[in-house]
Amino acid sequence: MAASTLTGSPWMRIRLLPEVPSRLRPHLRRAFSVRAASADTGPVRVRFAPSPTGNLHVGGARTALFNYLFARSRGGKFVLRIEDTDLERSTKKSEEAVLSDLAWLGLDWDEGVDVGGEFGPYRQSERNSLYKQYAEKLMESGAVYRCFCSNEDLEQMKETAKQMQLPPVYMGKWGTASDTEIQQELEKGTPYTYRFRVPKEGSLKINDLIRGEVSWNLDTLGDFVIMRSNGQPVYNFCVTVDDATMQISHVIRAEEHLPNTLRQALIYKALGFPMPSFAHVSLILAPDRSKLSKRHGATSVGQYKEMGYLPQAMVNYLALLGWGDGTENEFFTIDDLVEKFTINRVNKSGAVFDAVKLKWMNGQHLRSLPQDVLIKSFEDRWKDAGILQESESSFAKEAAELLKDGIDLITDADAALLNLLSYPLHATLSSDGAKPLVQDKLSEVASGLISAYDSGELCQALAEGRDGWQKWVKFFGKSLKRKGKSLFMPLRVLLTGKLHGPDMGGTVVLVHRAGTCGAVNQQSGFVNLDERFRILKEVDWESLVKEQEAESAVPASP
Repeated sequence: MAASTLTGSPWMRIRLLPEVPSRLRPHLRRAFSVRAASADTGPVRVRFAPSPTGNLHVGGARTALFNYLFARSRGGKFVLRIEDTDLERSTKKSEEAVLSDLAWLGLDWDEGVDVGGEFGPYRQSERNSLYKQYAEKLMESGAVYRCFCSNEDLEQMKETAKQMQLPPVYMGKWGTASDTEIQQELEKGTPYTYRFRVPKEGSLKINDLIRGEVSWNLDTLGDFVIMRSNGQPVYNFCVTVDDATMQISHVIRAEEHLPNTLRQALIYKALGFPMPSFAHVSLILAPDRSKLSKRHGATSVGQYKEMGYLPQAMVNYLALLGWGDGTENEFFTIDDLVEKFTINRVNKSGAVFDAVKLKWMNGQHLRSLPQDVLIKSFEDRWKDAGILQESESSFAKEAAELLKDGIDLITDADAALLNLLSYPLHATLSSDGAKPLVQDKLSEVASGLISAYDSGELCQALAEGRDGWQKWVKFFGKSLKRKGKSLFMPLRVLLTGKLHGPDMGGTVVLVHRAGTCGAVNQQSGFVNLDERFRILKEVDWESLVKEQEAESAVPASP
């Protein structure tokens, strides 16, 4: 008998070899090949379909982002569907959290549970009548059959297959049972499942948009259940019916769903639906290249939101986990991503999640905010934290301007300002890092600095702002015959109590301003200039030098 080729939709081409006489169906199985080929015709419709059983994982967020970018870049629709068939684990709270996180990221959807659409309902638990309708259609066509096997029967099949060193596939009789046998079980009220009839021979090949050609042999599958005995549909059946009836053109999802493609493709064919194009995105890996999990730290979008990350930074970073535009550029707004995103630039190898780089990227986006927005966010935070008496003040603006370059997370702004207001002089002088400064006659610089403060010369210069400071420090350096690092490092330690920090002139001027403007709460731990110089005057330089010399003389432990 000649082979026949059926060319249905542009998304699927099916080759049947050979055709089986209708009188022998459905008991005999055809040997055939299903090949799914991608196409760029027709409207683009993609979906993100989370299960509301927990928080939105960064991996899920990236999948949603890639779907969103693909749809927006192609003028298509982005559909949000809730897959809540796991009734025991699905919760309304989780669903609300997922929707909230997606909205926070700026991934607005065109159709979904809260906005509606012509292909609803968009929650699987509300689509049971549709699943039953298509299950009955498959039953009538002979693509599925009733299976009356008990759990004990199935376990025995697994054991038999194991002993015969065969795959644990269904080997029961109900695929070839007679009408009389089936009727007897129905009359007894024996529970049954709907099991899909899988061809014994043949293969499935798809042209994955990320992975290229992927194929499976059908003999590894066995007949699989699409409806449980309690009437509940199984995952693969729901997904296929939903994607088909919602006219999804491209399925972009995690690579862990790749094995599901075989079952879903068979269901597509049996129902006569066109198959979408598939693109399976690799997993996000931890630094040790294992699958990213809670043991590696924060993994949900909500956690990063609470930690102070910006949504635009999260979107930018997630996009770069497996994708790039082919340049060295790493900074993208969401509009940039929509313009540049193409699915063929998504890498098929796993991407490592680097929390350090994410934080750095957040800093880049934080500092790219409009100046007034950035400063206001710092001001409000400092007021809410009780560091400042009021948010809108010239002091707060100057502090935000001075500290912004060292802040990668908005939540770090508190520590940055508190650090500036503190004066840990004794701890710093006792540190190893300060030893070279102490040995380089730091006491002489301290003596000259104290004289300048006591005479009012230093405070007068600081009252004039940065210009006054620069004039004074130049004069002070000449008087001590010091310049550059040998001048500024000692001054930083003596005036700020620290070895490192933001611009020293701006820091000292701000400390002076904090002591006179009344903007800083006393409970913040602020040490004003009067107190700093009182502490400085109490330093016993001779004892400090001798102590450090003694420590240096002690040989290091083996």
